[in-house]
Amino acid sequence: MPKTILVVDDKANVRTLVREYLTAEGFRVVTAENGQNALYAARQEKPDLVLLDIMMPEMDGYEFIRAYRRESSIPVILLTAKMEETDKVLGLELGADDYITKPFGMKELVARIHAALRRAGSPVAPSTVLRVGEIALDKESHQVTVGGRPVRLTPSEFDLLTALMAAPGRAFSRLDLLEHLDGVAFEGAARSVDIHIRNLRTKIESEPSRPHYIETVFGVGYRFTEE
Repeated sequence: MPKTILVVDDKANVRTLVREYLTAEGFRVVTAENGQNALYAARQEKPDLVLLDIMMPEMDGYEFIRAYRRESSIPVILLTAKMEETDKVLGLELGADDYITKPFGMKELVARIHAALRRAGSPVAPSTVLRVGEIALDKESHQVTVGGRPVRLTPSEFDLLTALMAAPGRAFSRLDLLEHLDGVAFEGAARSVDIHIRNLRTKIESEPSRPHYIETVFGVGYRFTEE
């Protein structure tokens, strides 16, 4: 069954171009022209991934992510004409998994889509539950609990936490961790790892500003406590 991609952009020519190319690549494509319509389409069509423009009328991409992340953790890739790092950082902080700057090549876009879908639904080692302290991560069911409380993670956050918890005490560089996100290299990739780690700490740490589980290894990257 083909994967469904929701393409959200206020420009009709962009929607048409992306829809035709992704359809030819074997995807089922649904489109929307603003965030408000995209929310309705997402609830009705249950897409496997959202390609999301930022600057749109009525409801922009940031507002869409804020609303949609309360309902779903499926991958979201930002399509942004903005070059400022702060705009990309904000999108990642709100829960986007990746971003690609306009104008973009279709082959690169498809590669990013496949990478995000692999992170979201790739087969994992059978029936393994990782436990450290109050954190339990079930690879098979793709669920995480902290003190018995379910925590919703994006696919990128889940993959990073899996890598860290599988090797407690090991110091991972940002490039090491990027490989666990399928190694999709792009400008600012290391920065995106930092943002995903910060989001993870907010979700699993009792005091995110003084993390107990995900430790910073200065000059290297991050490691998970050996507790």
